[in-house]
Amino acid sequence: MSHATPIVFVVDDDVSVRESLELLIRCAGWQPETFASAQEFLARPRVLAPSCLVLDVTLPGLNGLDLQKRIAVDRADVPIIFITGYGDVPMTVQAMKAGAVEFLTKPFGDDVLLSAIRHALECSHTTLGREAEIRALRDCYALLTPREREVMALVVSGLLNKQVGGELGISEITVKAHRGQVMRKMKANSLPALVKMAARLRLTAAPKD
Repeated sequence: MSHATPIVFVVDDDVSVRESLELLIRCAGWQPETFASAQEFLARPRVLAPSCLVLDVTLPGLNGLDLQKRIAVDRADVPIIFITGYGDVPMTVQAMKAGAVEFLTKPFGDDVLLSAIRHALECSHTTLGREAEIRALRDCYALLTPREREVMALVVSGLLNKQVGGELGISEITVKAHRGQVMRKMKANSLPALVKMAARLRLTAAPKD
């Protein structure tokens, strides 16, 4: 995972707001990137560094709430802080239910925004860390042979070596050999650790014919 300077994206169609927030963010030690529209932001490639989005609700074209829906899946590591001069309760509820970390109504103090950004960046860092762990697990799982994957699925479902052998039509000694390879390739130091890995990878044993 990248350890680059955290990036704070700002999407607001008011140039004075963009400029003031850019200065505030830079002074706080983060890297600001500003955009005048949702479309401009969407054109920016995803970055693998802790980041968050300070987003105006009312934008020309694609508004803030629509942008939130667009990036919910492919940019889950970018928490959103909404800012608006025209907030109302239903709008706030909609934004927060969709995962926004904060909804600030203008005018707000610099310290309030900086606190929200700090929290959002911590969330982003945690999410990126989880994604990196899953990628590493998938890389390890990709090293397993088809037979080793079958053995792993049955072992983590709670079957003993003898039962696994019966399911697959192989000897208990062969199961032990495959199981040892699985533990080594998955870098699991215990069966409970392997079970947790399988759960994170959402593995299940194939139904018996």
